[in-house]
Amino acid sequence: MRHCLLGAFWPGLGNASGARPLYLLICYRCGVYGLINVAVRDLVKTNFGDEAWESICRESGVTESAFIRMDQHDDAITFALVDAASVVLGISTSEVLQAFGEYWTKFTAEEGYGPLLDAAGDSLPELLQNLDEMHARIGTAFPNFNPPSFECLNVTEDSMDLHYRSVRDGLDDLVIGLIRGLGTRFSVEVTVEQTASKGDGEDHSVFHVQWH
Repeated sequence: MRHCLLGAFWPGLGNASGARPLYLLICYRCGVYGLINVAVRDLVKTNFGDEAWESICRESGVTESAFIRMDQHDDAITFALVDAASVVLGISTSEVLQAFGEYWTKFTAEEGYGPLLDAAGDSLPELLQNLDEMHARIGTAFPNFNPPSFECLNVTEDSMDLHYRSVRDGLDDLVIGLIRGLGTRFSVEVTVEQTASKGDGEDHSVFHVQWH
């Protein structure tokens, strides 16, 4: 498993009112912020307890230096945490990644970053349609910035096809989780069906998103 970062659904996480910019998860060519590793830690502790987290740290070999919020760290540290969580918790890496994607919106709301998404849209479809514009506005503020592209087609009152393009592979689970987390943010039930995958030889991935 060599994803860049994490993505989807973990039951019982509650509503979220905002989020750290999505690009910190999916846009850096190398290195991630320690805040992401902190969120992985909090997710595990909240749902499985301190003992499970300690086992994951031992399995992964990750030390506390990886949890300084605004320091950048090698992607491999987060990959190791995800792989170790899969082993210790007895679930697939896909489930871990999806769980983190949804949890990320809750966690970062508590970190105080809700206004960044508030400005991007007042509803789930509006925000999804404004992701590229949001990335363009903030791109000059971060080094090594390489955002993905999101194109919304066949938009109706309750559905759309979300086309996801990125130079990085293996992030489809992340996207699924973030969409579901954003659905929670807007208090709507979201269904995400992947209809095309870059990993299967397509030039980009496509998700059919429905909400009600």
